[in-house]
Amino acid sequence: MVHETNALVQIHRQVMWNRLIAVVEEQAQIMIRTAFSTTVREAGDLSAGIFDLQGRMIAQAVTGTPGHVNSMAESVGHFLRKFPASAMRQGDHYITNDPWLGTGHLHDLTVVTPAFHNGEIAGLFANTAHVIDIGGLGMGPEGRSVFEEGMYIPIVKCFDRGQPNETFFDFIRAGSRLPAELEGDIYSLCACNDAGAKRLTGMMNEFAMNSLDPLATFIFDSSHRATVAEIAKLPFGTYENEIYSDGYEEPVRLAASMTILDDAIEVDFVGTSGLSSRGINVPPAYCRAYACFGIKCVVAPDIPNNWASLAPFRMKIPDGCILNAPHPYPVSVRHVIGHLLPDLMMGCLHRAVPERVTAEGASALWNPPLRGGGSVSGQARGNKPVIADFEVITFNSGGTGARPTHDGLNATAFPSGVRTMPVEATENVAPVLVWRKELRPDSGGAGRTRGGMGQIMEIATKGDLEFAVNATFDRIANAPKGRDGGLNGAPGRVAQKTGKLLRTKGFQVIPDGDRLILELPGGAGMGDPAARDPLLVARDVRDGLVSVANARALYKVAVTASFAVDEPETARMRLQDF
Repeated sequence: MVHETNALVQIHRQVMWNRLIAVVEEQAQIMIRTAFSTTVREAGDLSAGIFDLQGRMIAQAVTGTPGHVNSMAESVGHFLRKFPASAMRQGDHYITNDPWLGTGHLHDLTVVTPAFHNGEIAGLFANTAHVIDIGGLGMGPEGRSVFEEGMYIPIVKCFDRGQPNETFFDFIRAGSRLPAELEGDIYSLCACNDAGAKRLTGMMNEFAMNSLDPLATFIFDSSHRATVAEIAKLPFGTYENEIYSDGYEEPVRLAASMTILDDAIEVDFVGTSGLSSRGINVPPAYCRAYACFGIKCVVAPDIPNNWASLAPFRMKIPDGCILNAPHPYPVSVRHVIGHLLPDLMMGCLHRAVPERVTAEGASALWNPPLRGGGSVSGQARGNKPVIADFEVITFNSGGTGARPTHDGLNATAFPSGVRTMPVEATENVAPVLVWRKELRPDSGGAGRTRGGMGQIMEIATKGDLEFAVNATFDRIANAPKGRDGGLNGAPGRVAQKTGKLLRTKGFQVIPDGDRLILELPGGAGMGDPAARDPLLVARDVRDGLVSVANARALYKVAVTASFAVDEPETARMRLQDF
């Protein structure tokens, strides 16, 4: 009878856990449906979650990015240090974009909201979203301190018992190029937390819950125990890896020494390059966010992501390195470096569990901020036409690395997980035309399993009038590396259509009559290309992903004009001589 009762308790808790996930997922979906910024509405560049009164993340929405989610997991504690839970009232909303208290740069707003049940505070809802404009230089690497990069919002109350803080909103509207969009996004963030709080009240009533604490304890204990059990399956030892980023002034070395213990994994970033004078520096919370994600993808991918399941992953980030930027260093495009960290972690784990690790991918998003109008053209235009002022960001991705048993994904964001923004969404909000957006042939690294394809984009404005791009690109001088004999993915390339190569980072103007050409990197391959099934090579040639020449040169497969392998009677026969 006791066993039956315990089993029923476990089932009951599992049902409540599933319901809690539904609550936070609805929280995220409300944000997507009400957001003004295309980065949230179309790309899903956000996070949402519920926290206990100690600031520990209980559950996160499925929708969201690791950089936001895992940084947000730390940020709620900072809010509670300034505004204790006991002082919060129903209808209060608190906000910040402090890169060192939030998610790493000023373009991310984090909002925390208390949830009440029967007149008592029961928990906290938090979310983060990327907004298009926060003033300053705009999103790009050119700033030399965080103060140049935009409005700096400390942790403040933006709504007091349901009433907007009008002084706060006056400052917000005055400091942005897109005041209506920015104000609308803040209202959206607060509304989604309110929706979560409302659903939580309904859940607590339905399950006759007086407190979230028993459920949180069950979630934390189960998650921590399961994570430690997965770590215990790994071979003990210390494993090292390094990756290079294109950097800004010079290449950046990212180094890691990973030690697998019986109940934890410790990572020391000793040997990593020093700080940059430009905005590619990474605040430590963002470093921890993506490093933890990279480890979790390999070690414990099926265990829910929360405070307890992240706790066994510990980071040592040396002072003075680019992954531990102190205030007020510039950090606007910290993702360019931060998105390489999962590949860095997987390189360490490849030495321990090679069968569970992918090859390197394009990693860093190619999300060029585009700007046009008087702020770009100025007085130099004379009597020439000028397009209307605009500021827009479009999110795009290269290919992911090959997996041990499957090819990499084409033009898919990993590790960020954001969606590629539809061309129509960008063209609808700005005088921008995307003339070409197609997969980039031969960009996926050859291997037994092939790397995912990058893509090619050709971007202009209506009338082919001049505009500016604030380049935030990587993997151009340092292509994604293959594993186990797989070949590297194709490096990226940034140019004008007339042929002039552009810098990988920084503010640059595309002149009248010209267009921006982006060739996004491909993912790397895994395993010997000669071991790839010839029928899969023939399929790739048929689909335009691999050229006939590369099929022959790299995979040792001859493909006929009818897209069949040249030796149909023995489909697996390899060509010996060319």
